[in-house]
Amino acid sequence: MYQWQKQIQIVVDEIDKCITNHDDEALTLRILSQKLGYSEFYMTRKFKEISGMQFRDYLRQRKLAFALKEMRDNERNILDIALDYGFSSHEAFTRAFKGTYGITPSEYRKRPKPLVLRTKINPFDRYFLGLGEIGMLKSTEDIKIYFVTIPAHKFLHIKNYESNGYWDFWQKQNLIPGQDYETICGLLDSIKGKLDDDGGSEVNCSSGQVMAYMNDPQGRLCDWGIPRTECWGVRLPSDYKGAVPPQMLLADVPAGEYIVFEHGPFDYEQENRSVEEKMEKAMAAFDFTGTSYCFDTSPGRMIYFYFNPEQFWKYIRPVRRV
Repeated sequence: MYQWQKQIQIVVDEIDKCITNHDDEALTLRILSQKLGYSEFYMTRKFKEISGMQFRDYLRQRKLAFALKEMRDNERNILDIALDYGFSSHEAFTRAFKGTYGITPSEYRKRPKPLVLRTKINPFDRYFLGLGEIGMLKSTEDIKIYFVTIPAHKFLHIKNYESNGYWDFWQKQNLIPGQDYETICGLLDSIKGKLDDDGGSEVNCSSGQVMAYMNDPQGRLCDWGIPRTECWGVRLPSDYKGAVPPQMLLADVPAGEYIVFEHGPFDYEQENRSVEEKMEKAMAAFDFTGTSYCFDTSPGRMIYFYFNPEQFWKYIRPVRRV
């Protein structure tokens, strides 16, 4: 089963690559199946078995997600966008768009609002599957530690008082109607203006979505001994005036000083657990002597956690002067 999940992950990665490059000729189940050496029939069955949806439905929803964000971000003609993403006409695009999002492309362009996009599925994740890492630590980059001042901003998020870690957070959230992984990440992916967005669509690495910990007397104690509540959301400009989905919260985060613990790129499959341990040790052992700072555990202060193996593993923790 694990081998097939890895094979389907290859297909999923290739789908996004082809959509980005507007390469419809390569974006067929026949060609994708041939690359892996399987029949279309077998690949279709395994794709649905592992992803929970038909290949054609996933492909259509991913194309619509890419098209919606292009409509959101520029003024290109709707027909041109439709053709770029494989729709044969304005009418075909409108039918698919309205059938998925409940409004027409023209209505969305006039009055943009958060909509649940089909985020990229990730069927093969070693840690989610309980496989752990497959090699010894080989990263040679040291952890960089530095202080920054972050301007005032807003944080649009959901939070869970009882969760302990990323996977536990989503297991608990998936039990709450309207706050499950697909709904929340899809809504956040559709919002324009995220401060950490680099234009991508992959959850937790390139669509501006981050894990955060809010210092909170009502929260559970973290490994650092601080009461905190786990959150998932996006940072937005301080003057953000857009809609707030009813199941989310919008917090004002004042300008403040932070300390950053940052590890460089690493091999997720081989190094994830080792890098995590390395980061935890660095934070626990850091000596503030001579810095005039200490960790700030005041209620309401935010800790941000950025995770993108191709770029960095980064904790941004609040500090105060002493």
